[in-house]
Amino acid sequence: MALKYKQKCIRCKKNYVLATSRQNYVICYECQENELKGNIKDEKMKKFFNIPHKYYKENAFLRNIKINYLKYHSLSEKQIEAFKKTVKQMREDARENK
Repeated sequence: MALKYKQKCIRCKKNYVLATSRQNYVICYECQENELKGNIKDEKMKKFFNIPHKYYKENAFLRNIKINYLKYHSLSEKQIEAFKKTVKQMREDARENK
């Protein structure tokens, strides 16, 4: 597991975000919130991105995947698999913490 630390958001420079050494640019949820709002027309993808709002707040990777879909209207198989794997891991972690 990677070492995590808090770093200020590069856009607003006021909110702290958990980061790892792998992340070059750390952006808070508030700065990306408007980019996440978009109309998804494909019913399959609507269901795919219908996860708890809390997951998007906690995980920058999930936010980036959704933003990429809203920009380009498609995802690669590897992106879809990684998204599913991350959501599954977050659900398992939530169950363990209860």
